[in-house]
Amino acid sequence: MPRIDFYHLQKQTLEEVLPKLLEKALTLKQNILIKIGNEERVEFLNSHLWTYNDTSFLPHGSKKDGFASQQPIWLTAEDDNPNNAKLLFLTDGAAVNLENLNNFDRVFNIFDGNNQTSLEQARMFWKNLKAAEFDVYYWKQDADGKWMQAA
Repeated sequence: MPRIDFYHLQKQTLEEVLPKLLEKALTLKQNILIKIGNEERVEFLNSHLWTYNDTSFLPHGSKKDGFASQQPIWLTAEDDNPNNAKLLFLTDGAAVNLENLNNFDRVFNIFDGNNQTSLEQARMFWKNLKAAEFDVYYWKQDADGKWMQAA
């Protein structure tokens, strides 16, 4: 069973947090799949990851770019895993079948705590994971924006 981490956004946006988490995840030397709630956001985040920082580079692509099997980071709104990723990032309310989670070593669920719908979806996902006996962890940001694991 994979480890599942919930990242509760309160002080920063997904666009600010996602690149930093991806940079850190790439150090694990495993491919990454980012499942996004809809196709428009896939292309927005795909573009954003090319331009978020002038001094950093995140190798990634989406269906628009092609060559999925060669991409260390693949962005999608679909249920596929064409780059054989072992790390799964869920954003923008992207849903996943609980059985499919076992195809990954680690799952990062990033949700907007300032959006009631997003918050409710995260709570329901947490409850379903706990009922299925997954190992789940909760992270929130301190006053400086640093991630702290909550009990």
